[in-house]
Amino acid sequence: MTMITKAAADTGTATTIRMADLSIQGLCALLHLASPQLPVGGFSYSQGLEAAIEHGLVTDAGTARTWIADALAHGFARCEAPLWLLLRRAWSEGDEGAVHEWNQWFIASRDSREARAETLQMGWSLHSLLRSVPWGGEAFAPRIAQLGALVDTPGLAYPTAFACACAAVDADEDHALLAYGFAWLENQVAAAIKAVPLGQVAGQSLLLALHPLLEQAVGEARRRASEAPPRLDTMLPQWSVLQARHEHQYSRLFRS
Repeated sequence: MTMITKAAADTGTATTIRMADLSIQGLCALLHLASPQLPVGGFSYSQGLEAAIEHGLVTDAGTARTWIADALAHGFARCEAPLWLLLRRAWSEGDEGAVHEWNQWFIASRDSREARAETLQMGWSLHSLLRSVPWGGEAFAPRIAQLGALVDTPGLAYPTAFACACAAVDADEDHALLAYGFAWLENQVAAAIKAVPLGQVAGQSLLLALHPLLEQAVGEARRRASEAPPRLDTMLPQWSVLQARHEHQYSRLFRS
């Protein structure tokens, strides 16, 4: 399975992504993993958005769009998404050392207690689910054991578990990253709908407006993951501060 891309210059312009045909089985697997009904607890986290609302930085659909777009472009696209690609490739190649390295790298990149707890809890939950259902068939059993070892030490990050699940069904990495990114984006919009609050139509309009930015984020992640060494960084100091402040927020709906 291949993907055709139109390379974008370093000007922030959109990257056009045309993906090859996806099998019904592969599509169902990715829709399953990206579903908000997946019992991993993602709905209970806002990743600092609730704290931004508390401090008056996000007050309506427009400011919610700015907040989510910045997190997508300067956090997800530069760190989480390229790391996910590296993990997906490591699982496919059977490189256990690389899986451990990038898993630890991602945990270390979570710079607040709640952010670390979020990825570890969701990773644990996805591992438990994959172990309980026949995901990937009998051939997946050794990878389940590897995930279990990570749960114990140093902890299993959610991108690591998600990438493993995608590798188990041989999901194309480009389709899979888009599904992973859309799940992240949809969860942020859902948090905004609850906490700002926004109406359902306003929330869906916001999600639709962010579609092109997700495409750009996927293209940026691919470029960063392909460099030698991979270029991973985040520059979201306000996001980090608000994540830490959320730990002491008196009234809240979300766990981060």
